[in-house]
Amino acid sequence: MDIIPVGTHVTRRGPAEWFTGTVWIDPVIEAPAPARIRAARVSFEPGARTAWHTHPLGQTLHVLSGVGRAQSENGPLRTIRAGDTVWIPPGEKHWHGADPAIGMVHLALQESLDGVQTDWLEKVGDEIYNAAPIAD
Repeated sequence: MDIIPVGTHVTRRGPAEWFTGTVWIDPVIEAPAPARIRAARVSFEPGARTAWHTHPLGQTLHVLSGVGRAQSENGPLRTIRAGDTVWIPPGEKHWHGADPAIGMVHLALQESLDGVQTDWLEKVGDEIYNAAPIAD
């Protein structure tokens, strides 16, 4: 068993190639092989979002606070809120981020396959991000 003391992992800003707006990433775990789990606490300032991307073994998001948006390619824009859990199947092209006026924090959990957790694609344009989410 390993206990990773608080403060061991440094908060880093999300790379501009992967995100629009200001995003902060706090690593939680990147387990050594043969385990494959990787988790991070991701904080999105209002209006911030990921680029389109996929995960070879899928991704789970658990919203800790705030309000966000999530969308799969060719799917409706959805609102996600604190307490919601989102499952994205393997290979599904998607994006997620904060509401335009409210920040969001989520845990992002995914497994690696042959050392790859995420395949980053093109940025999400304003016309997609600013569309009206479907009503819940």
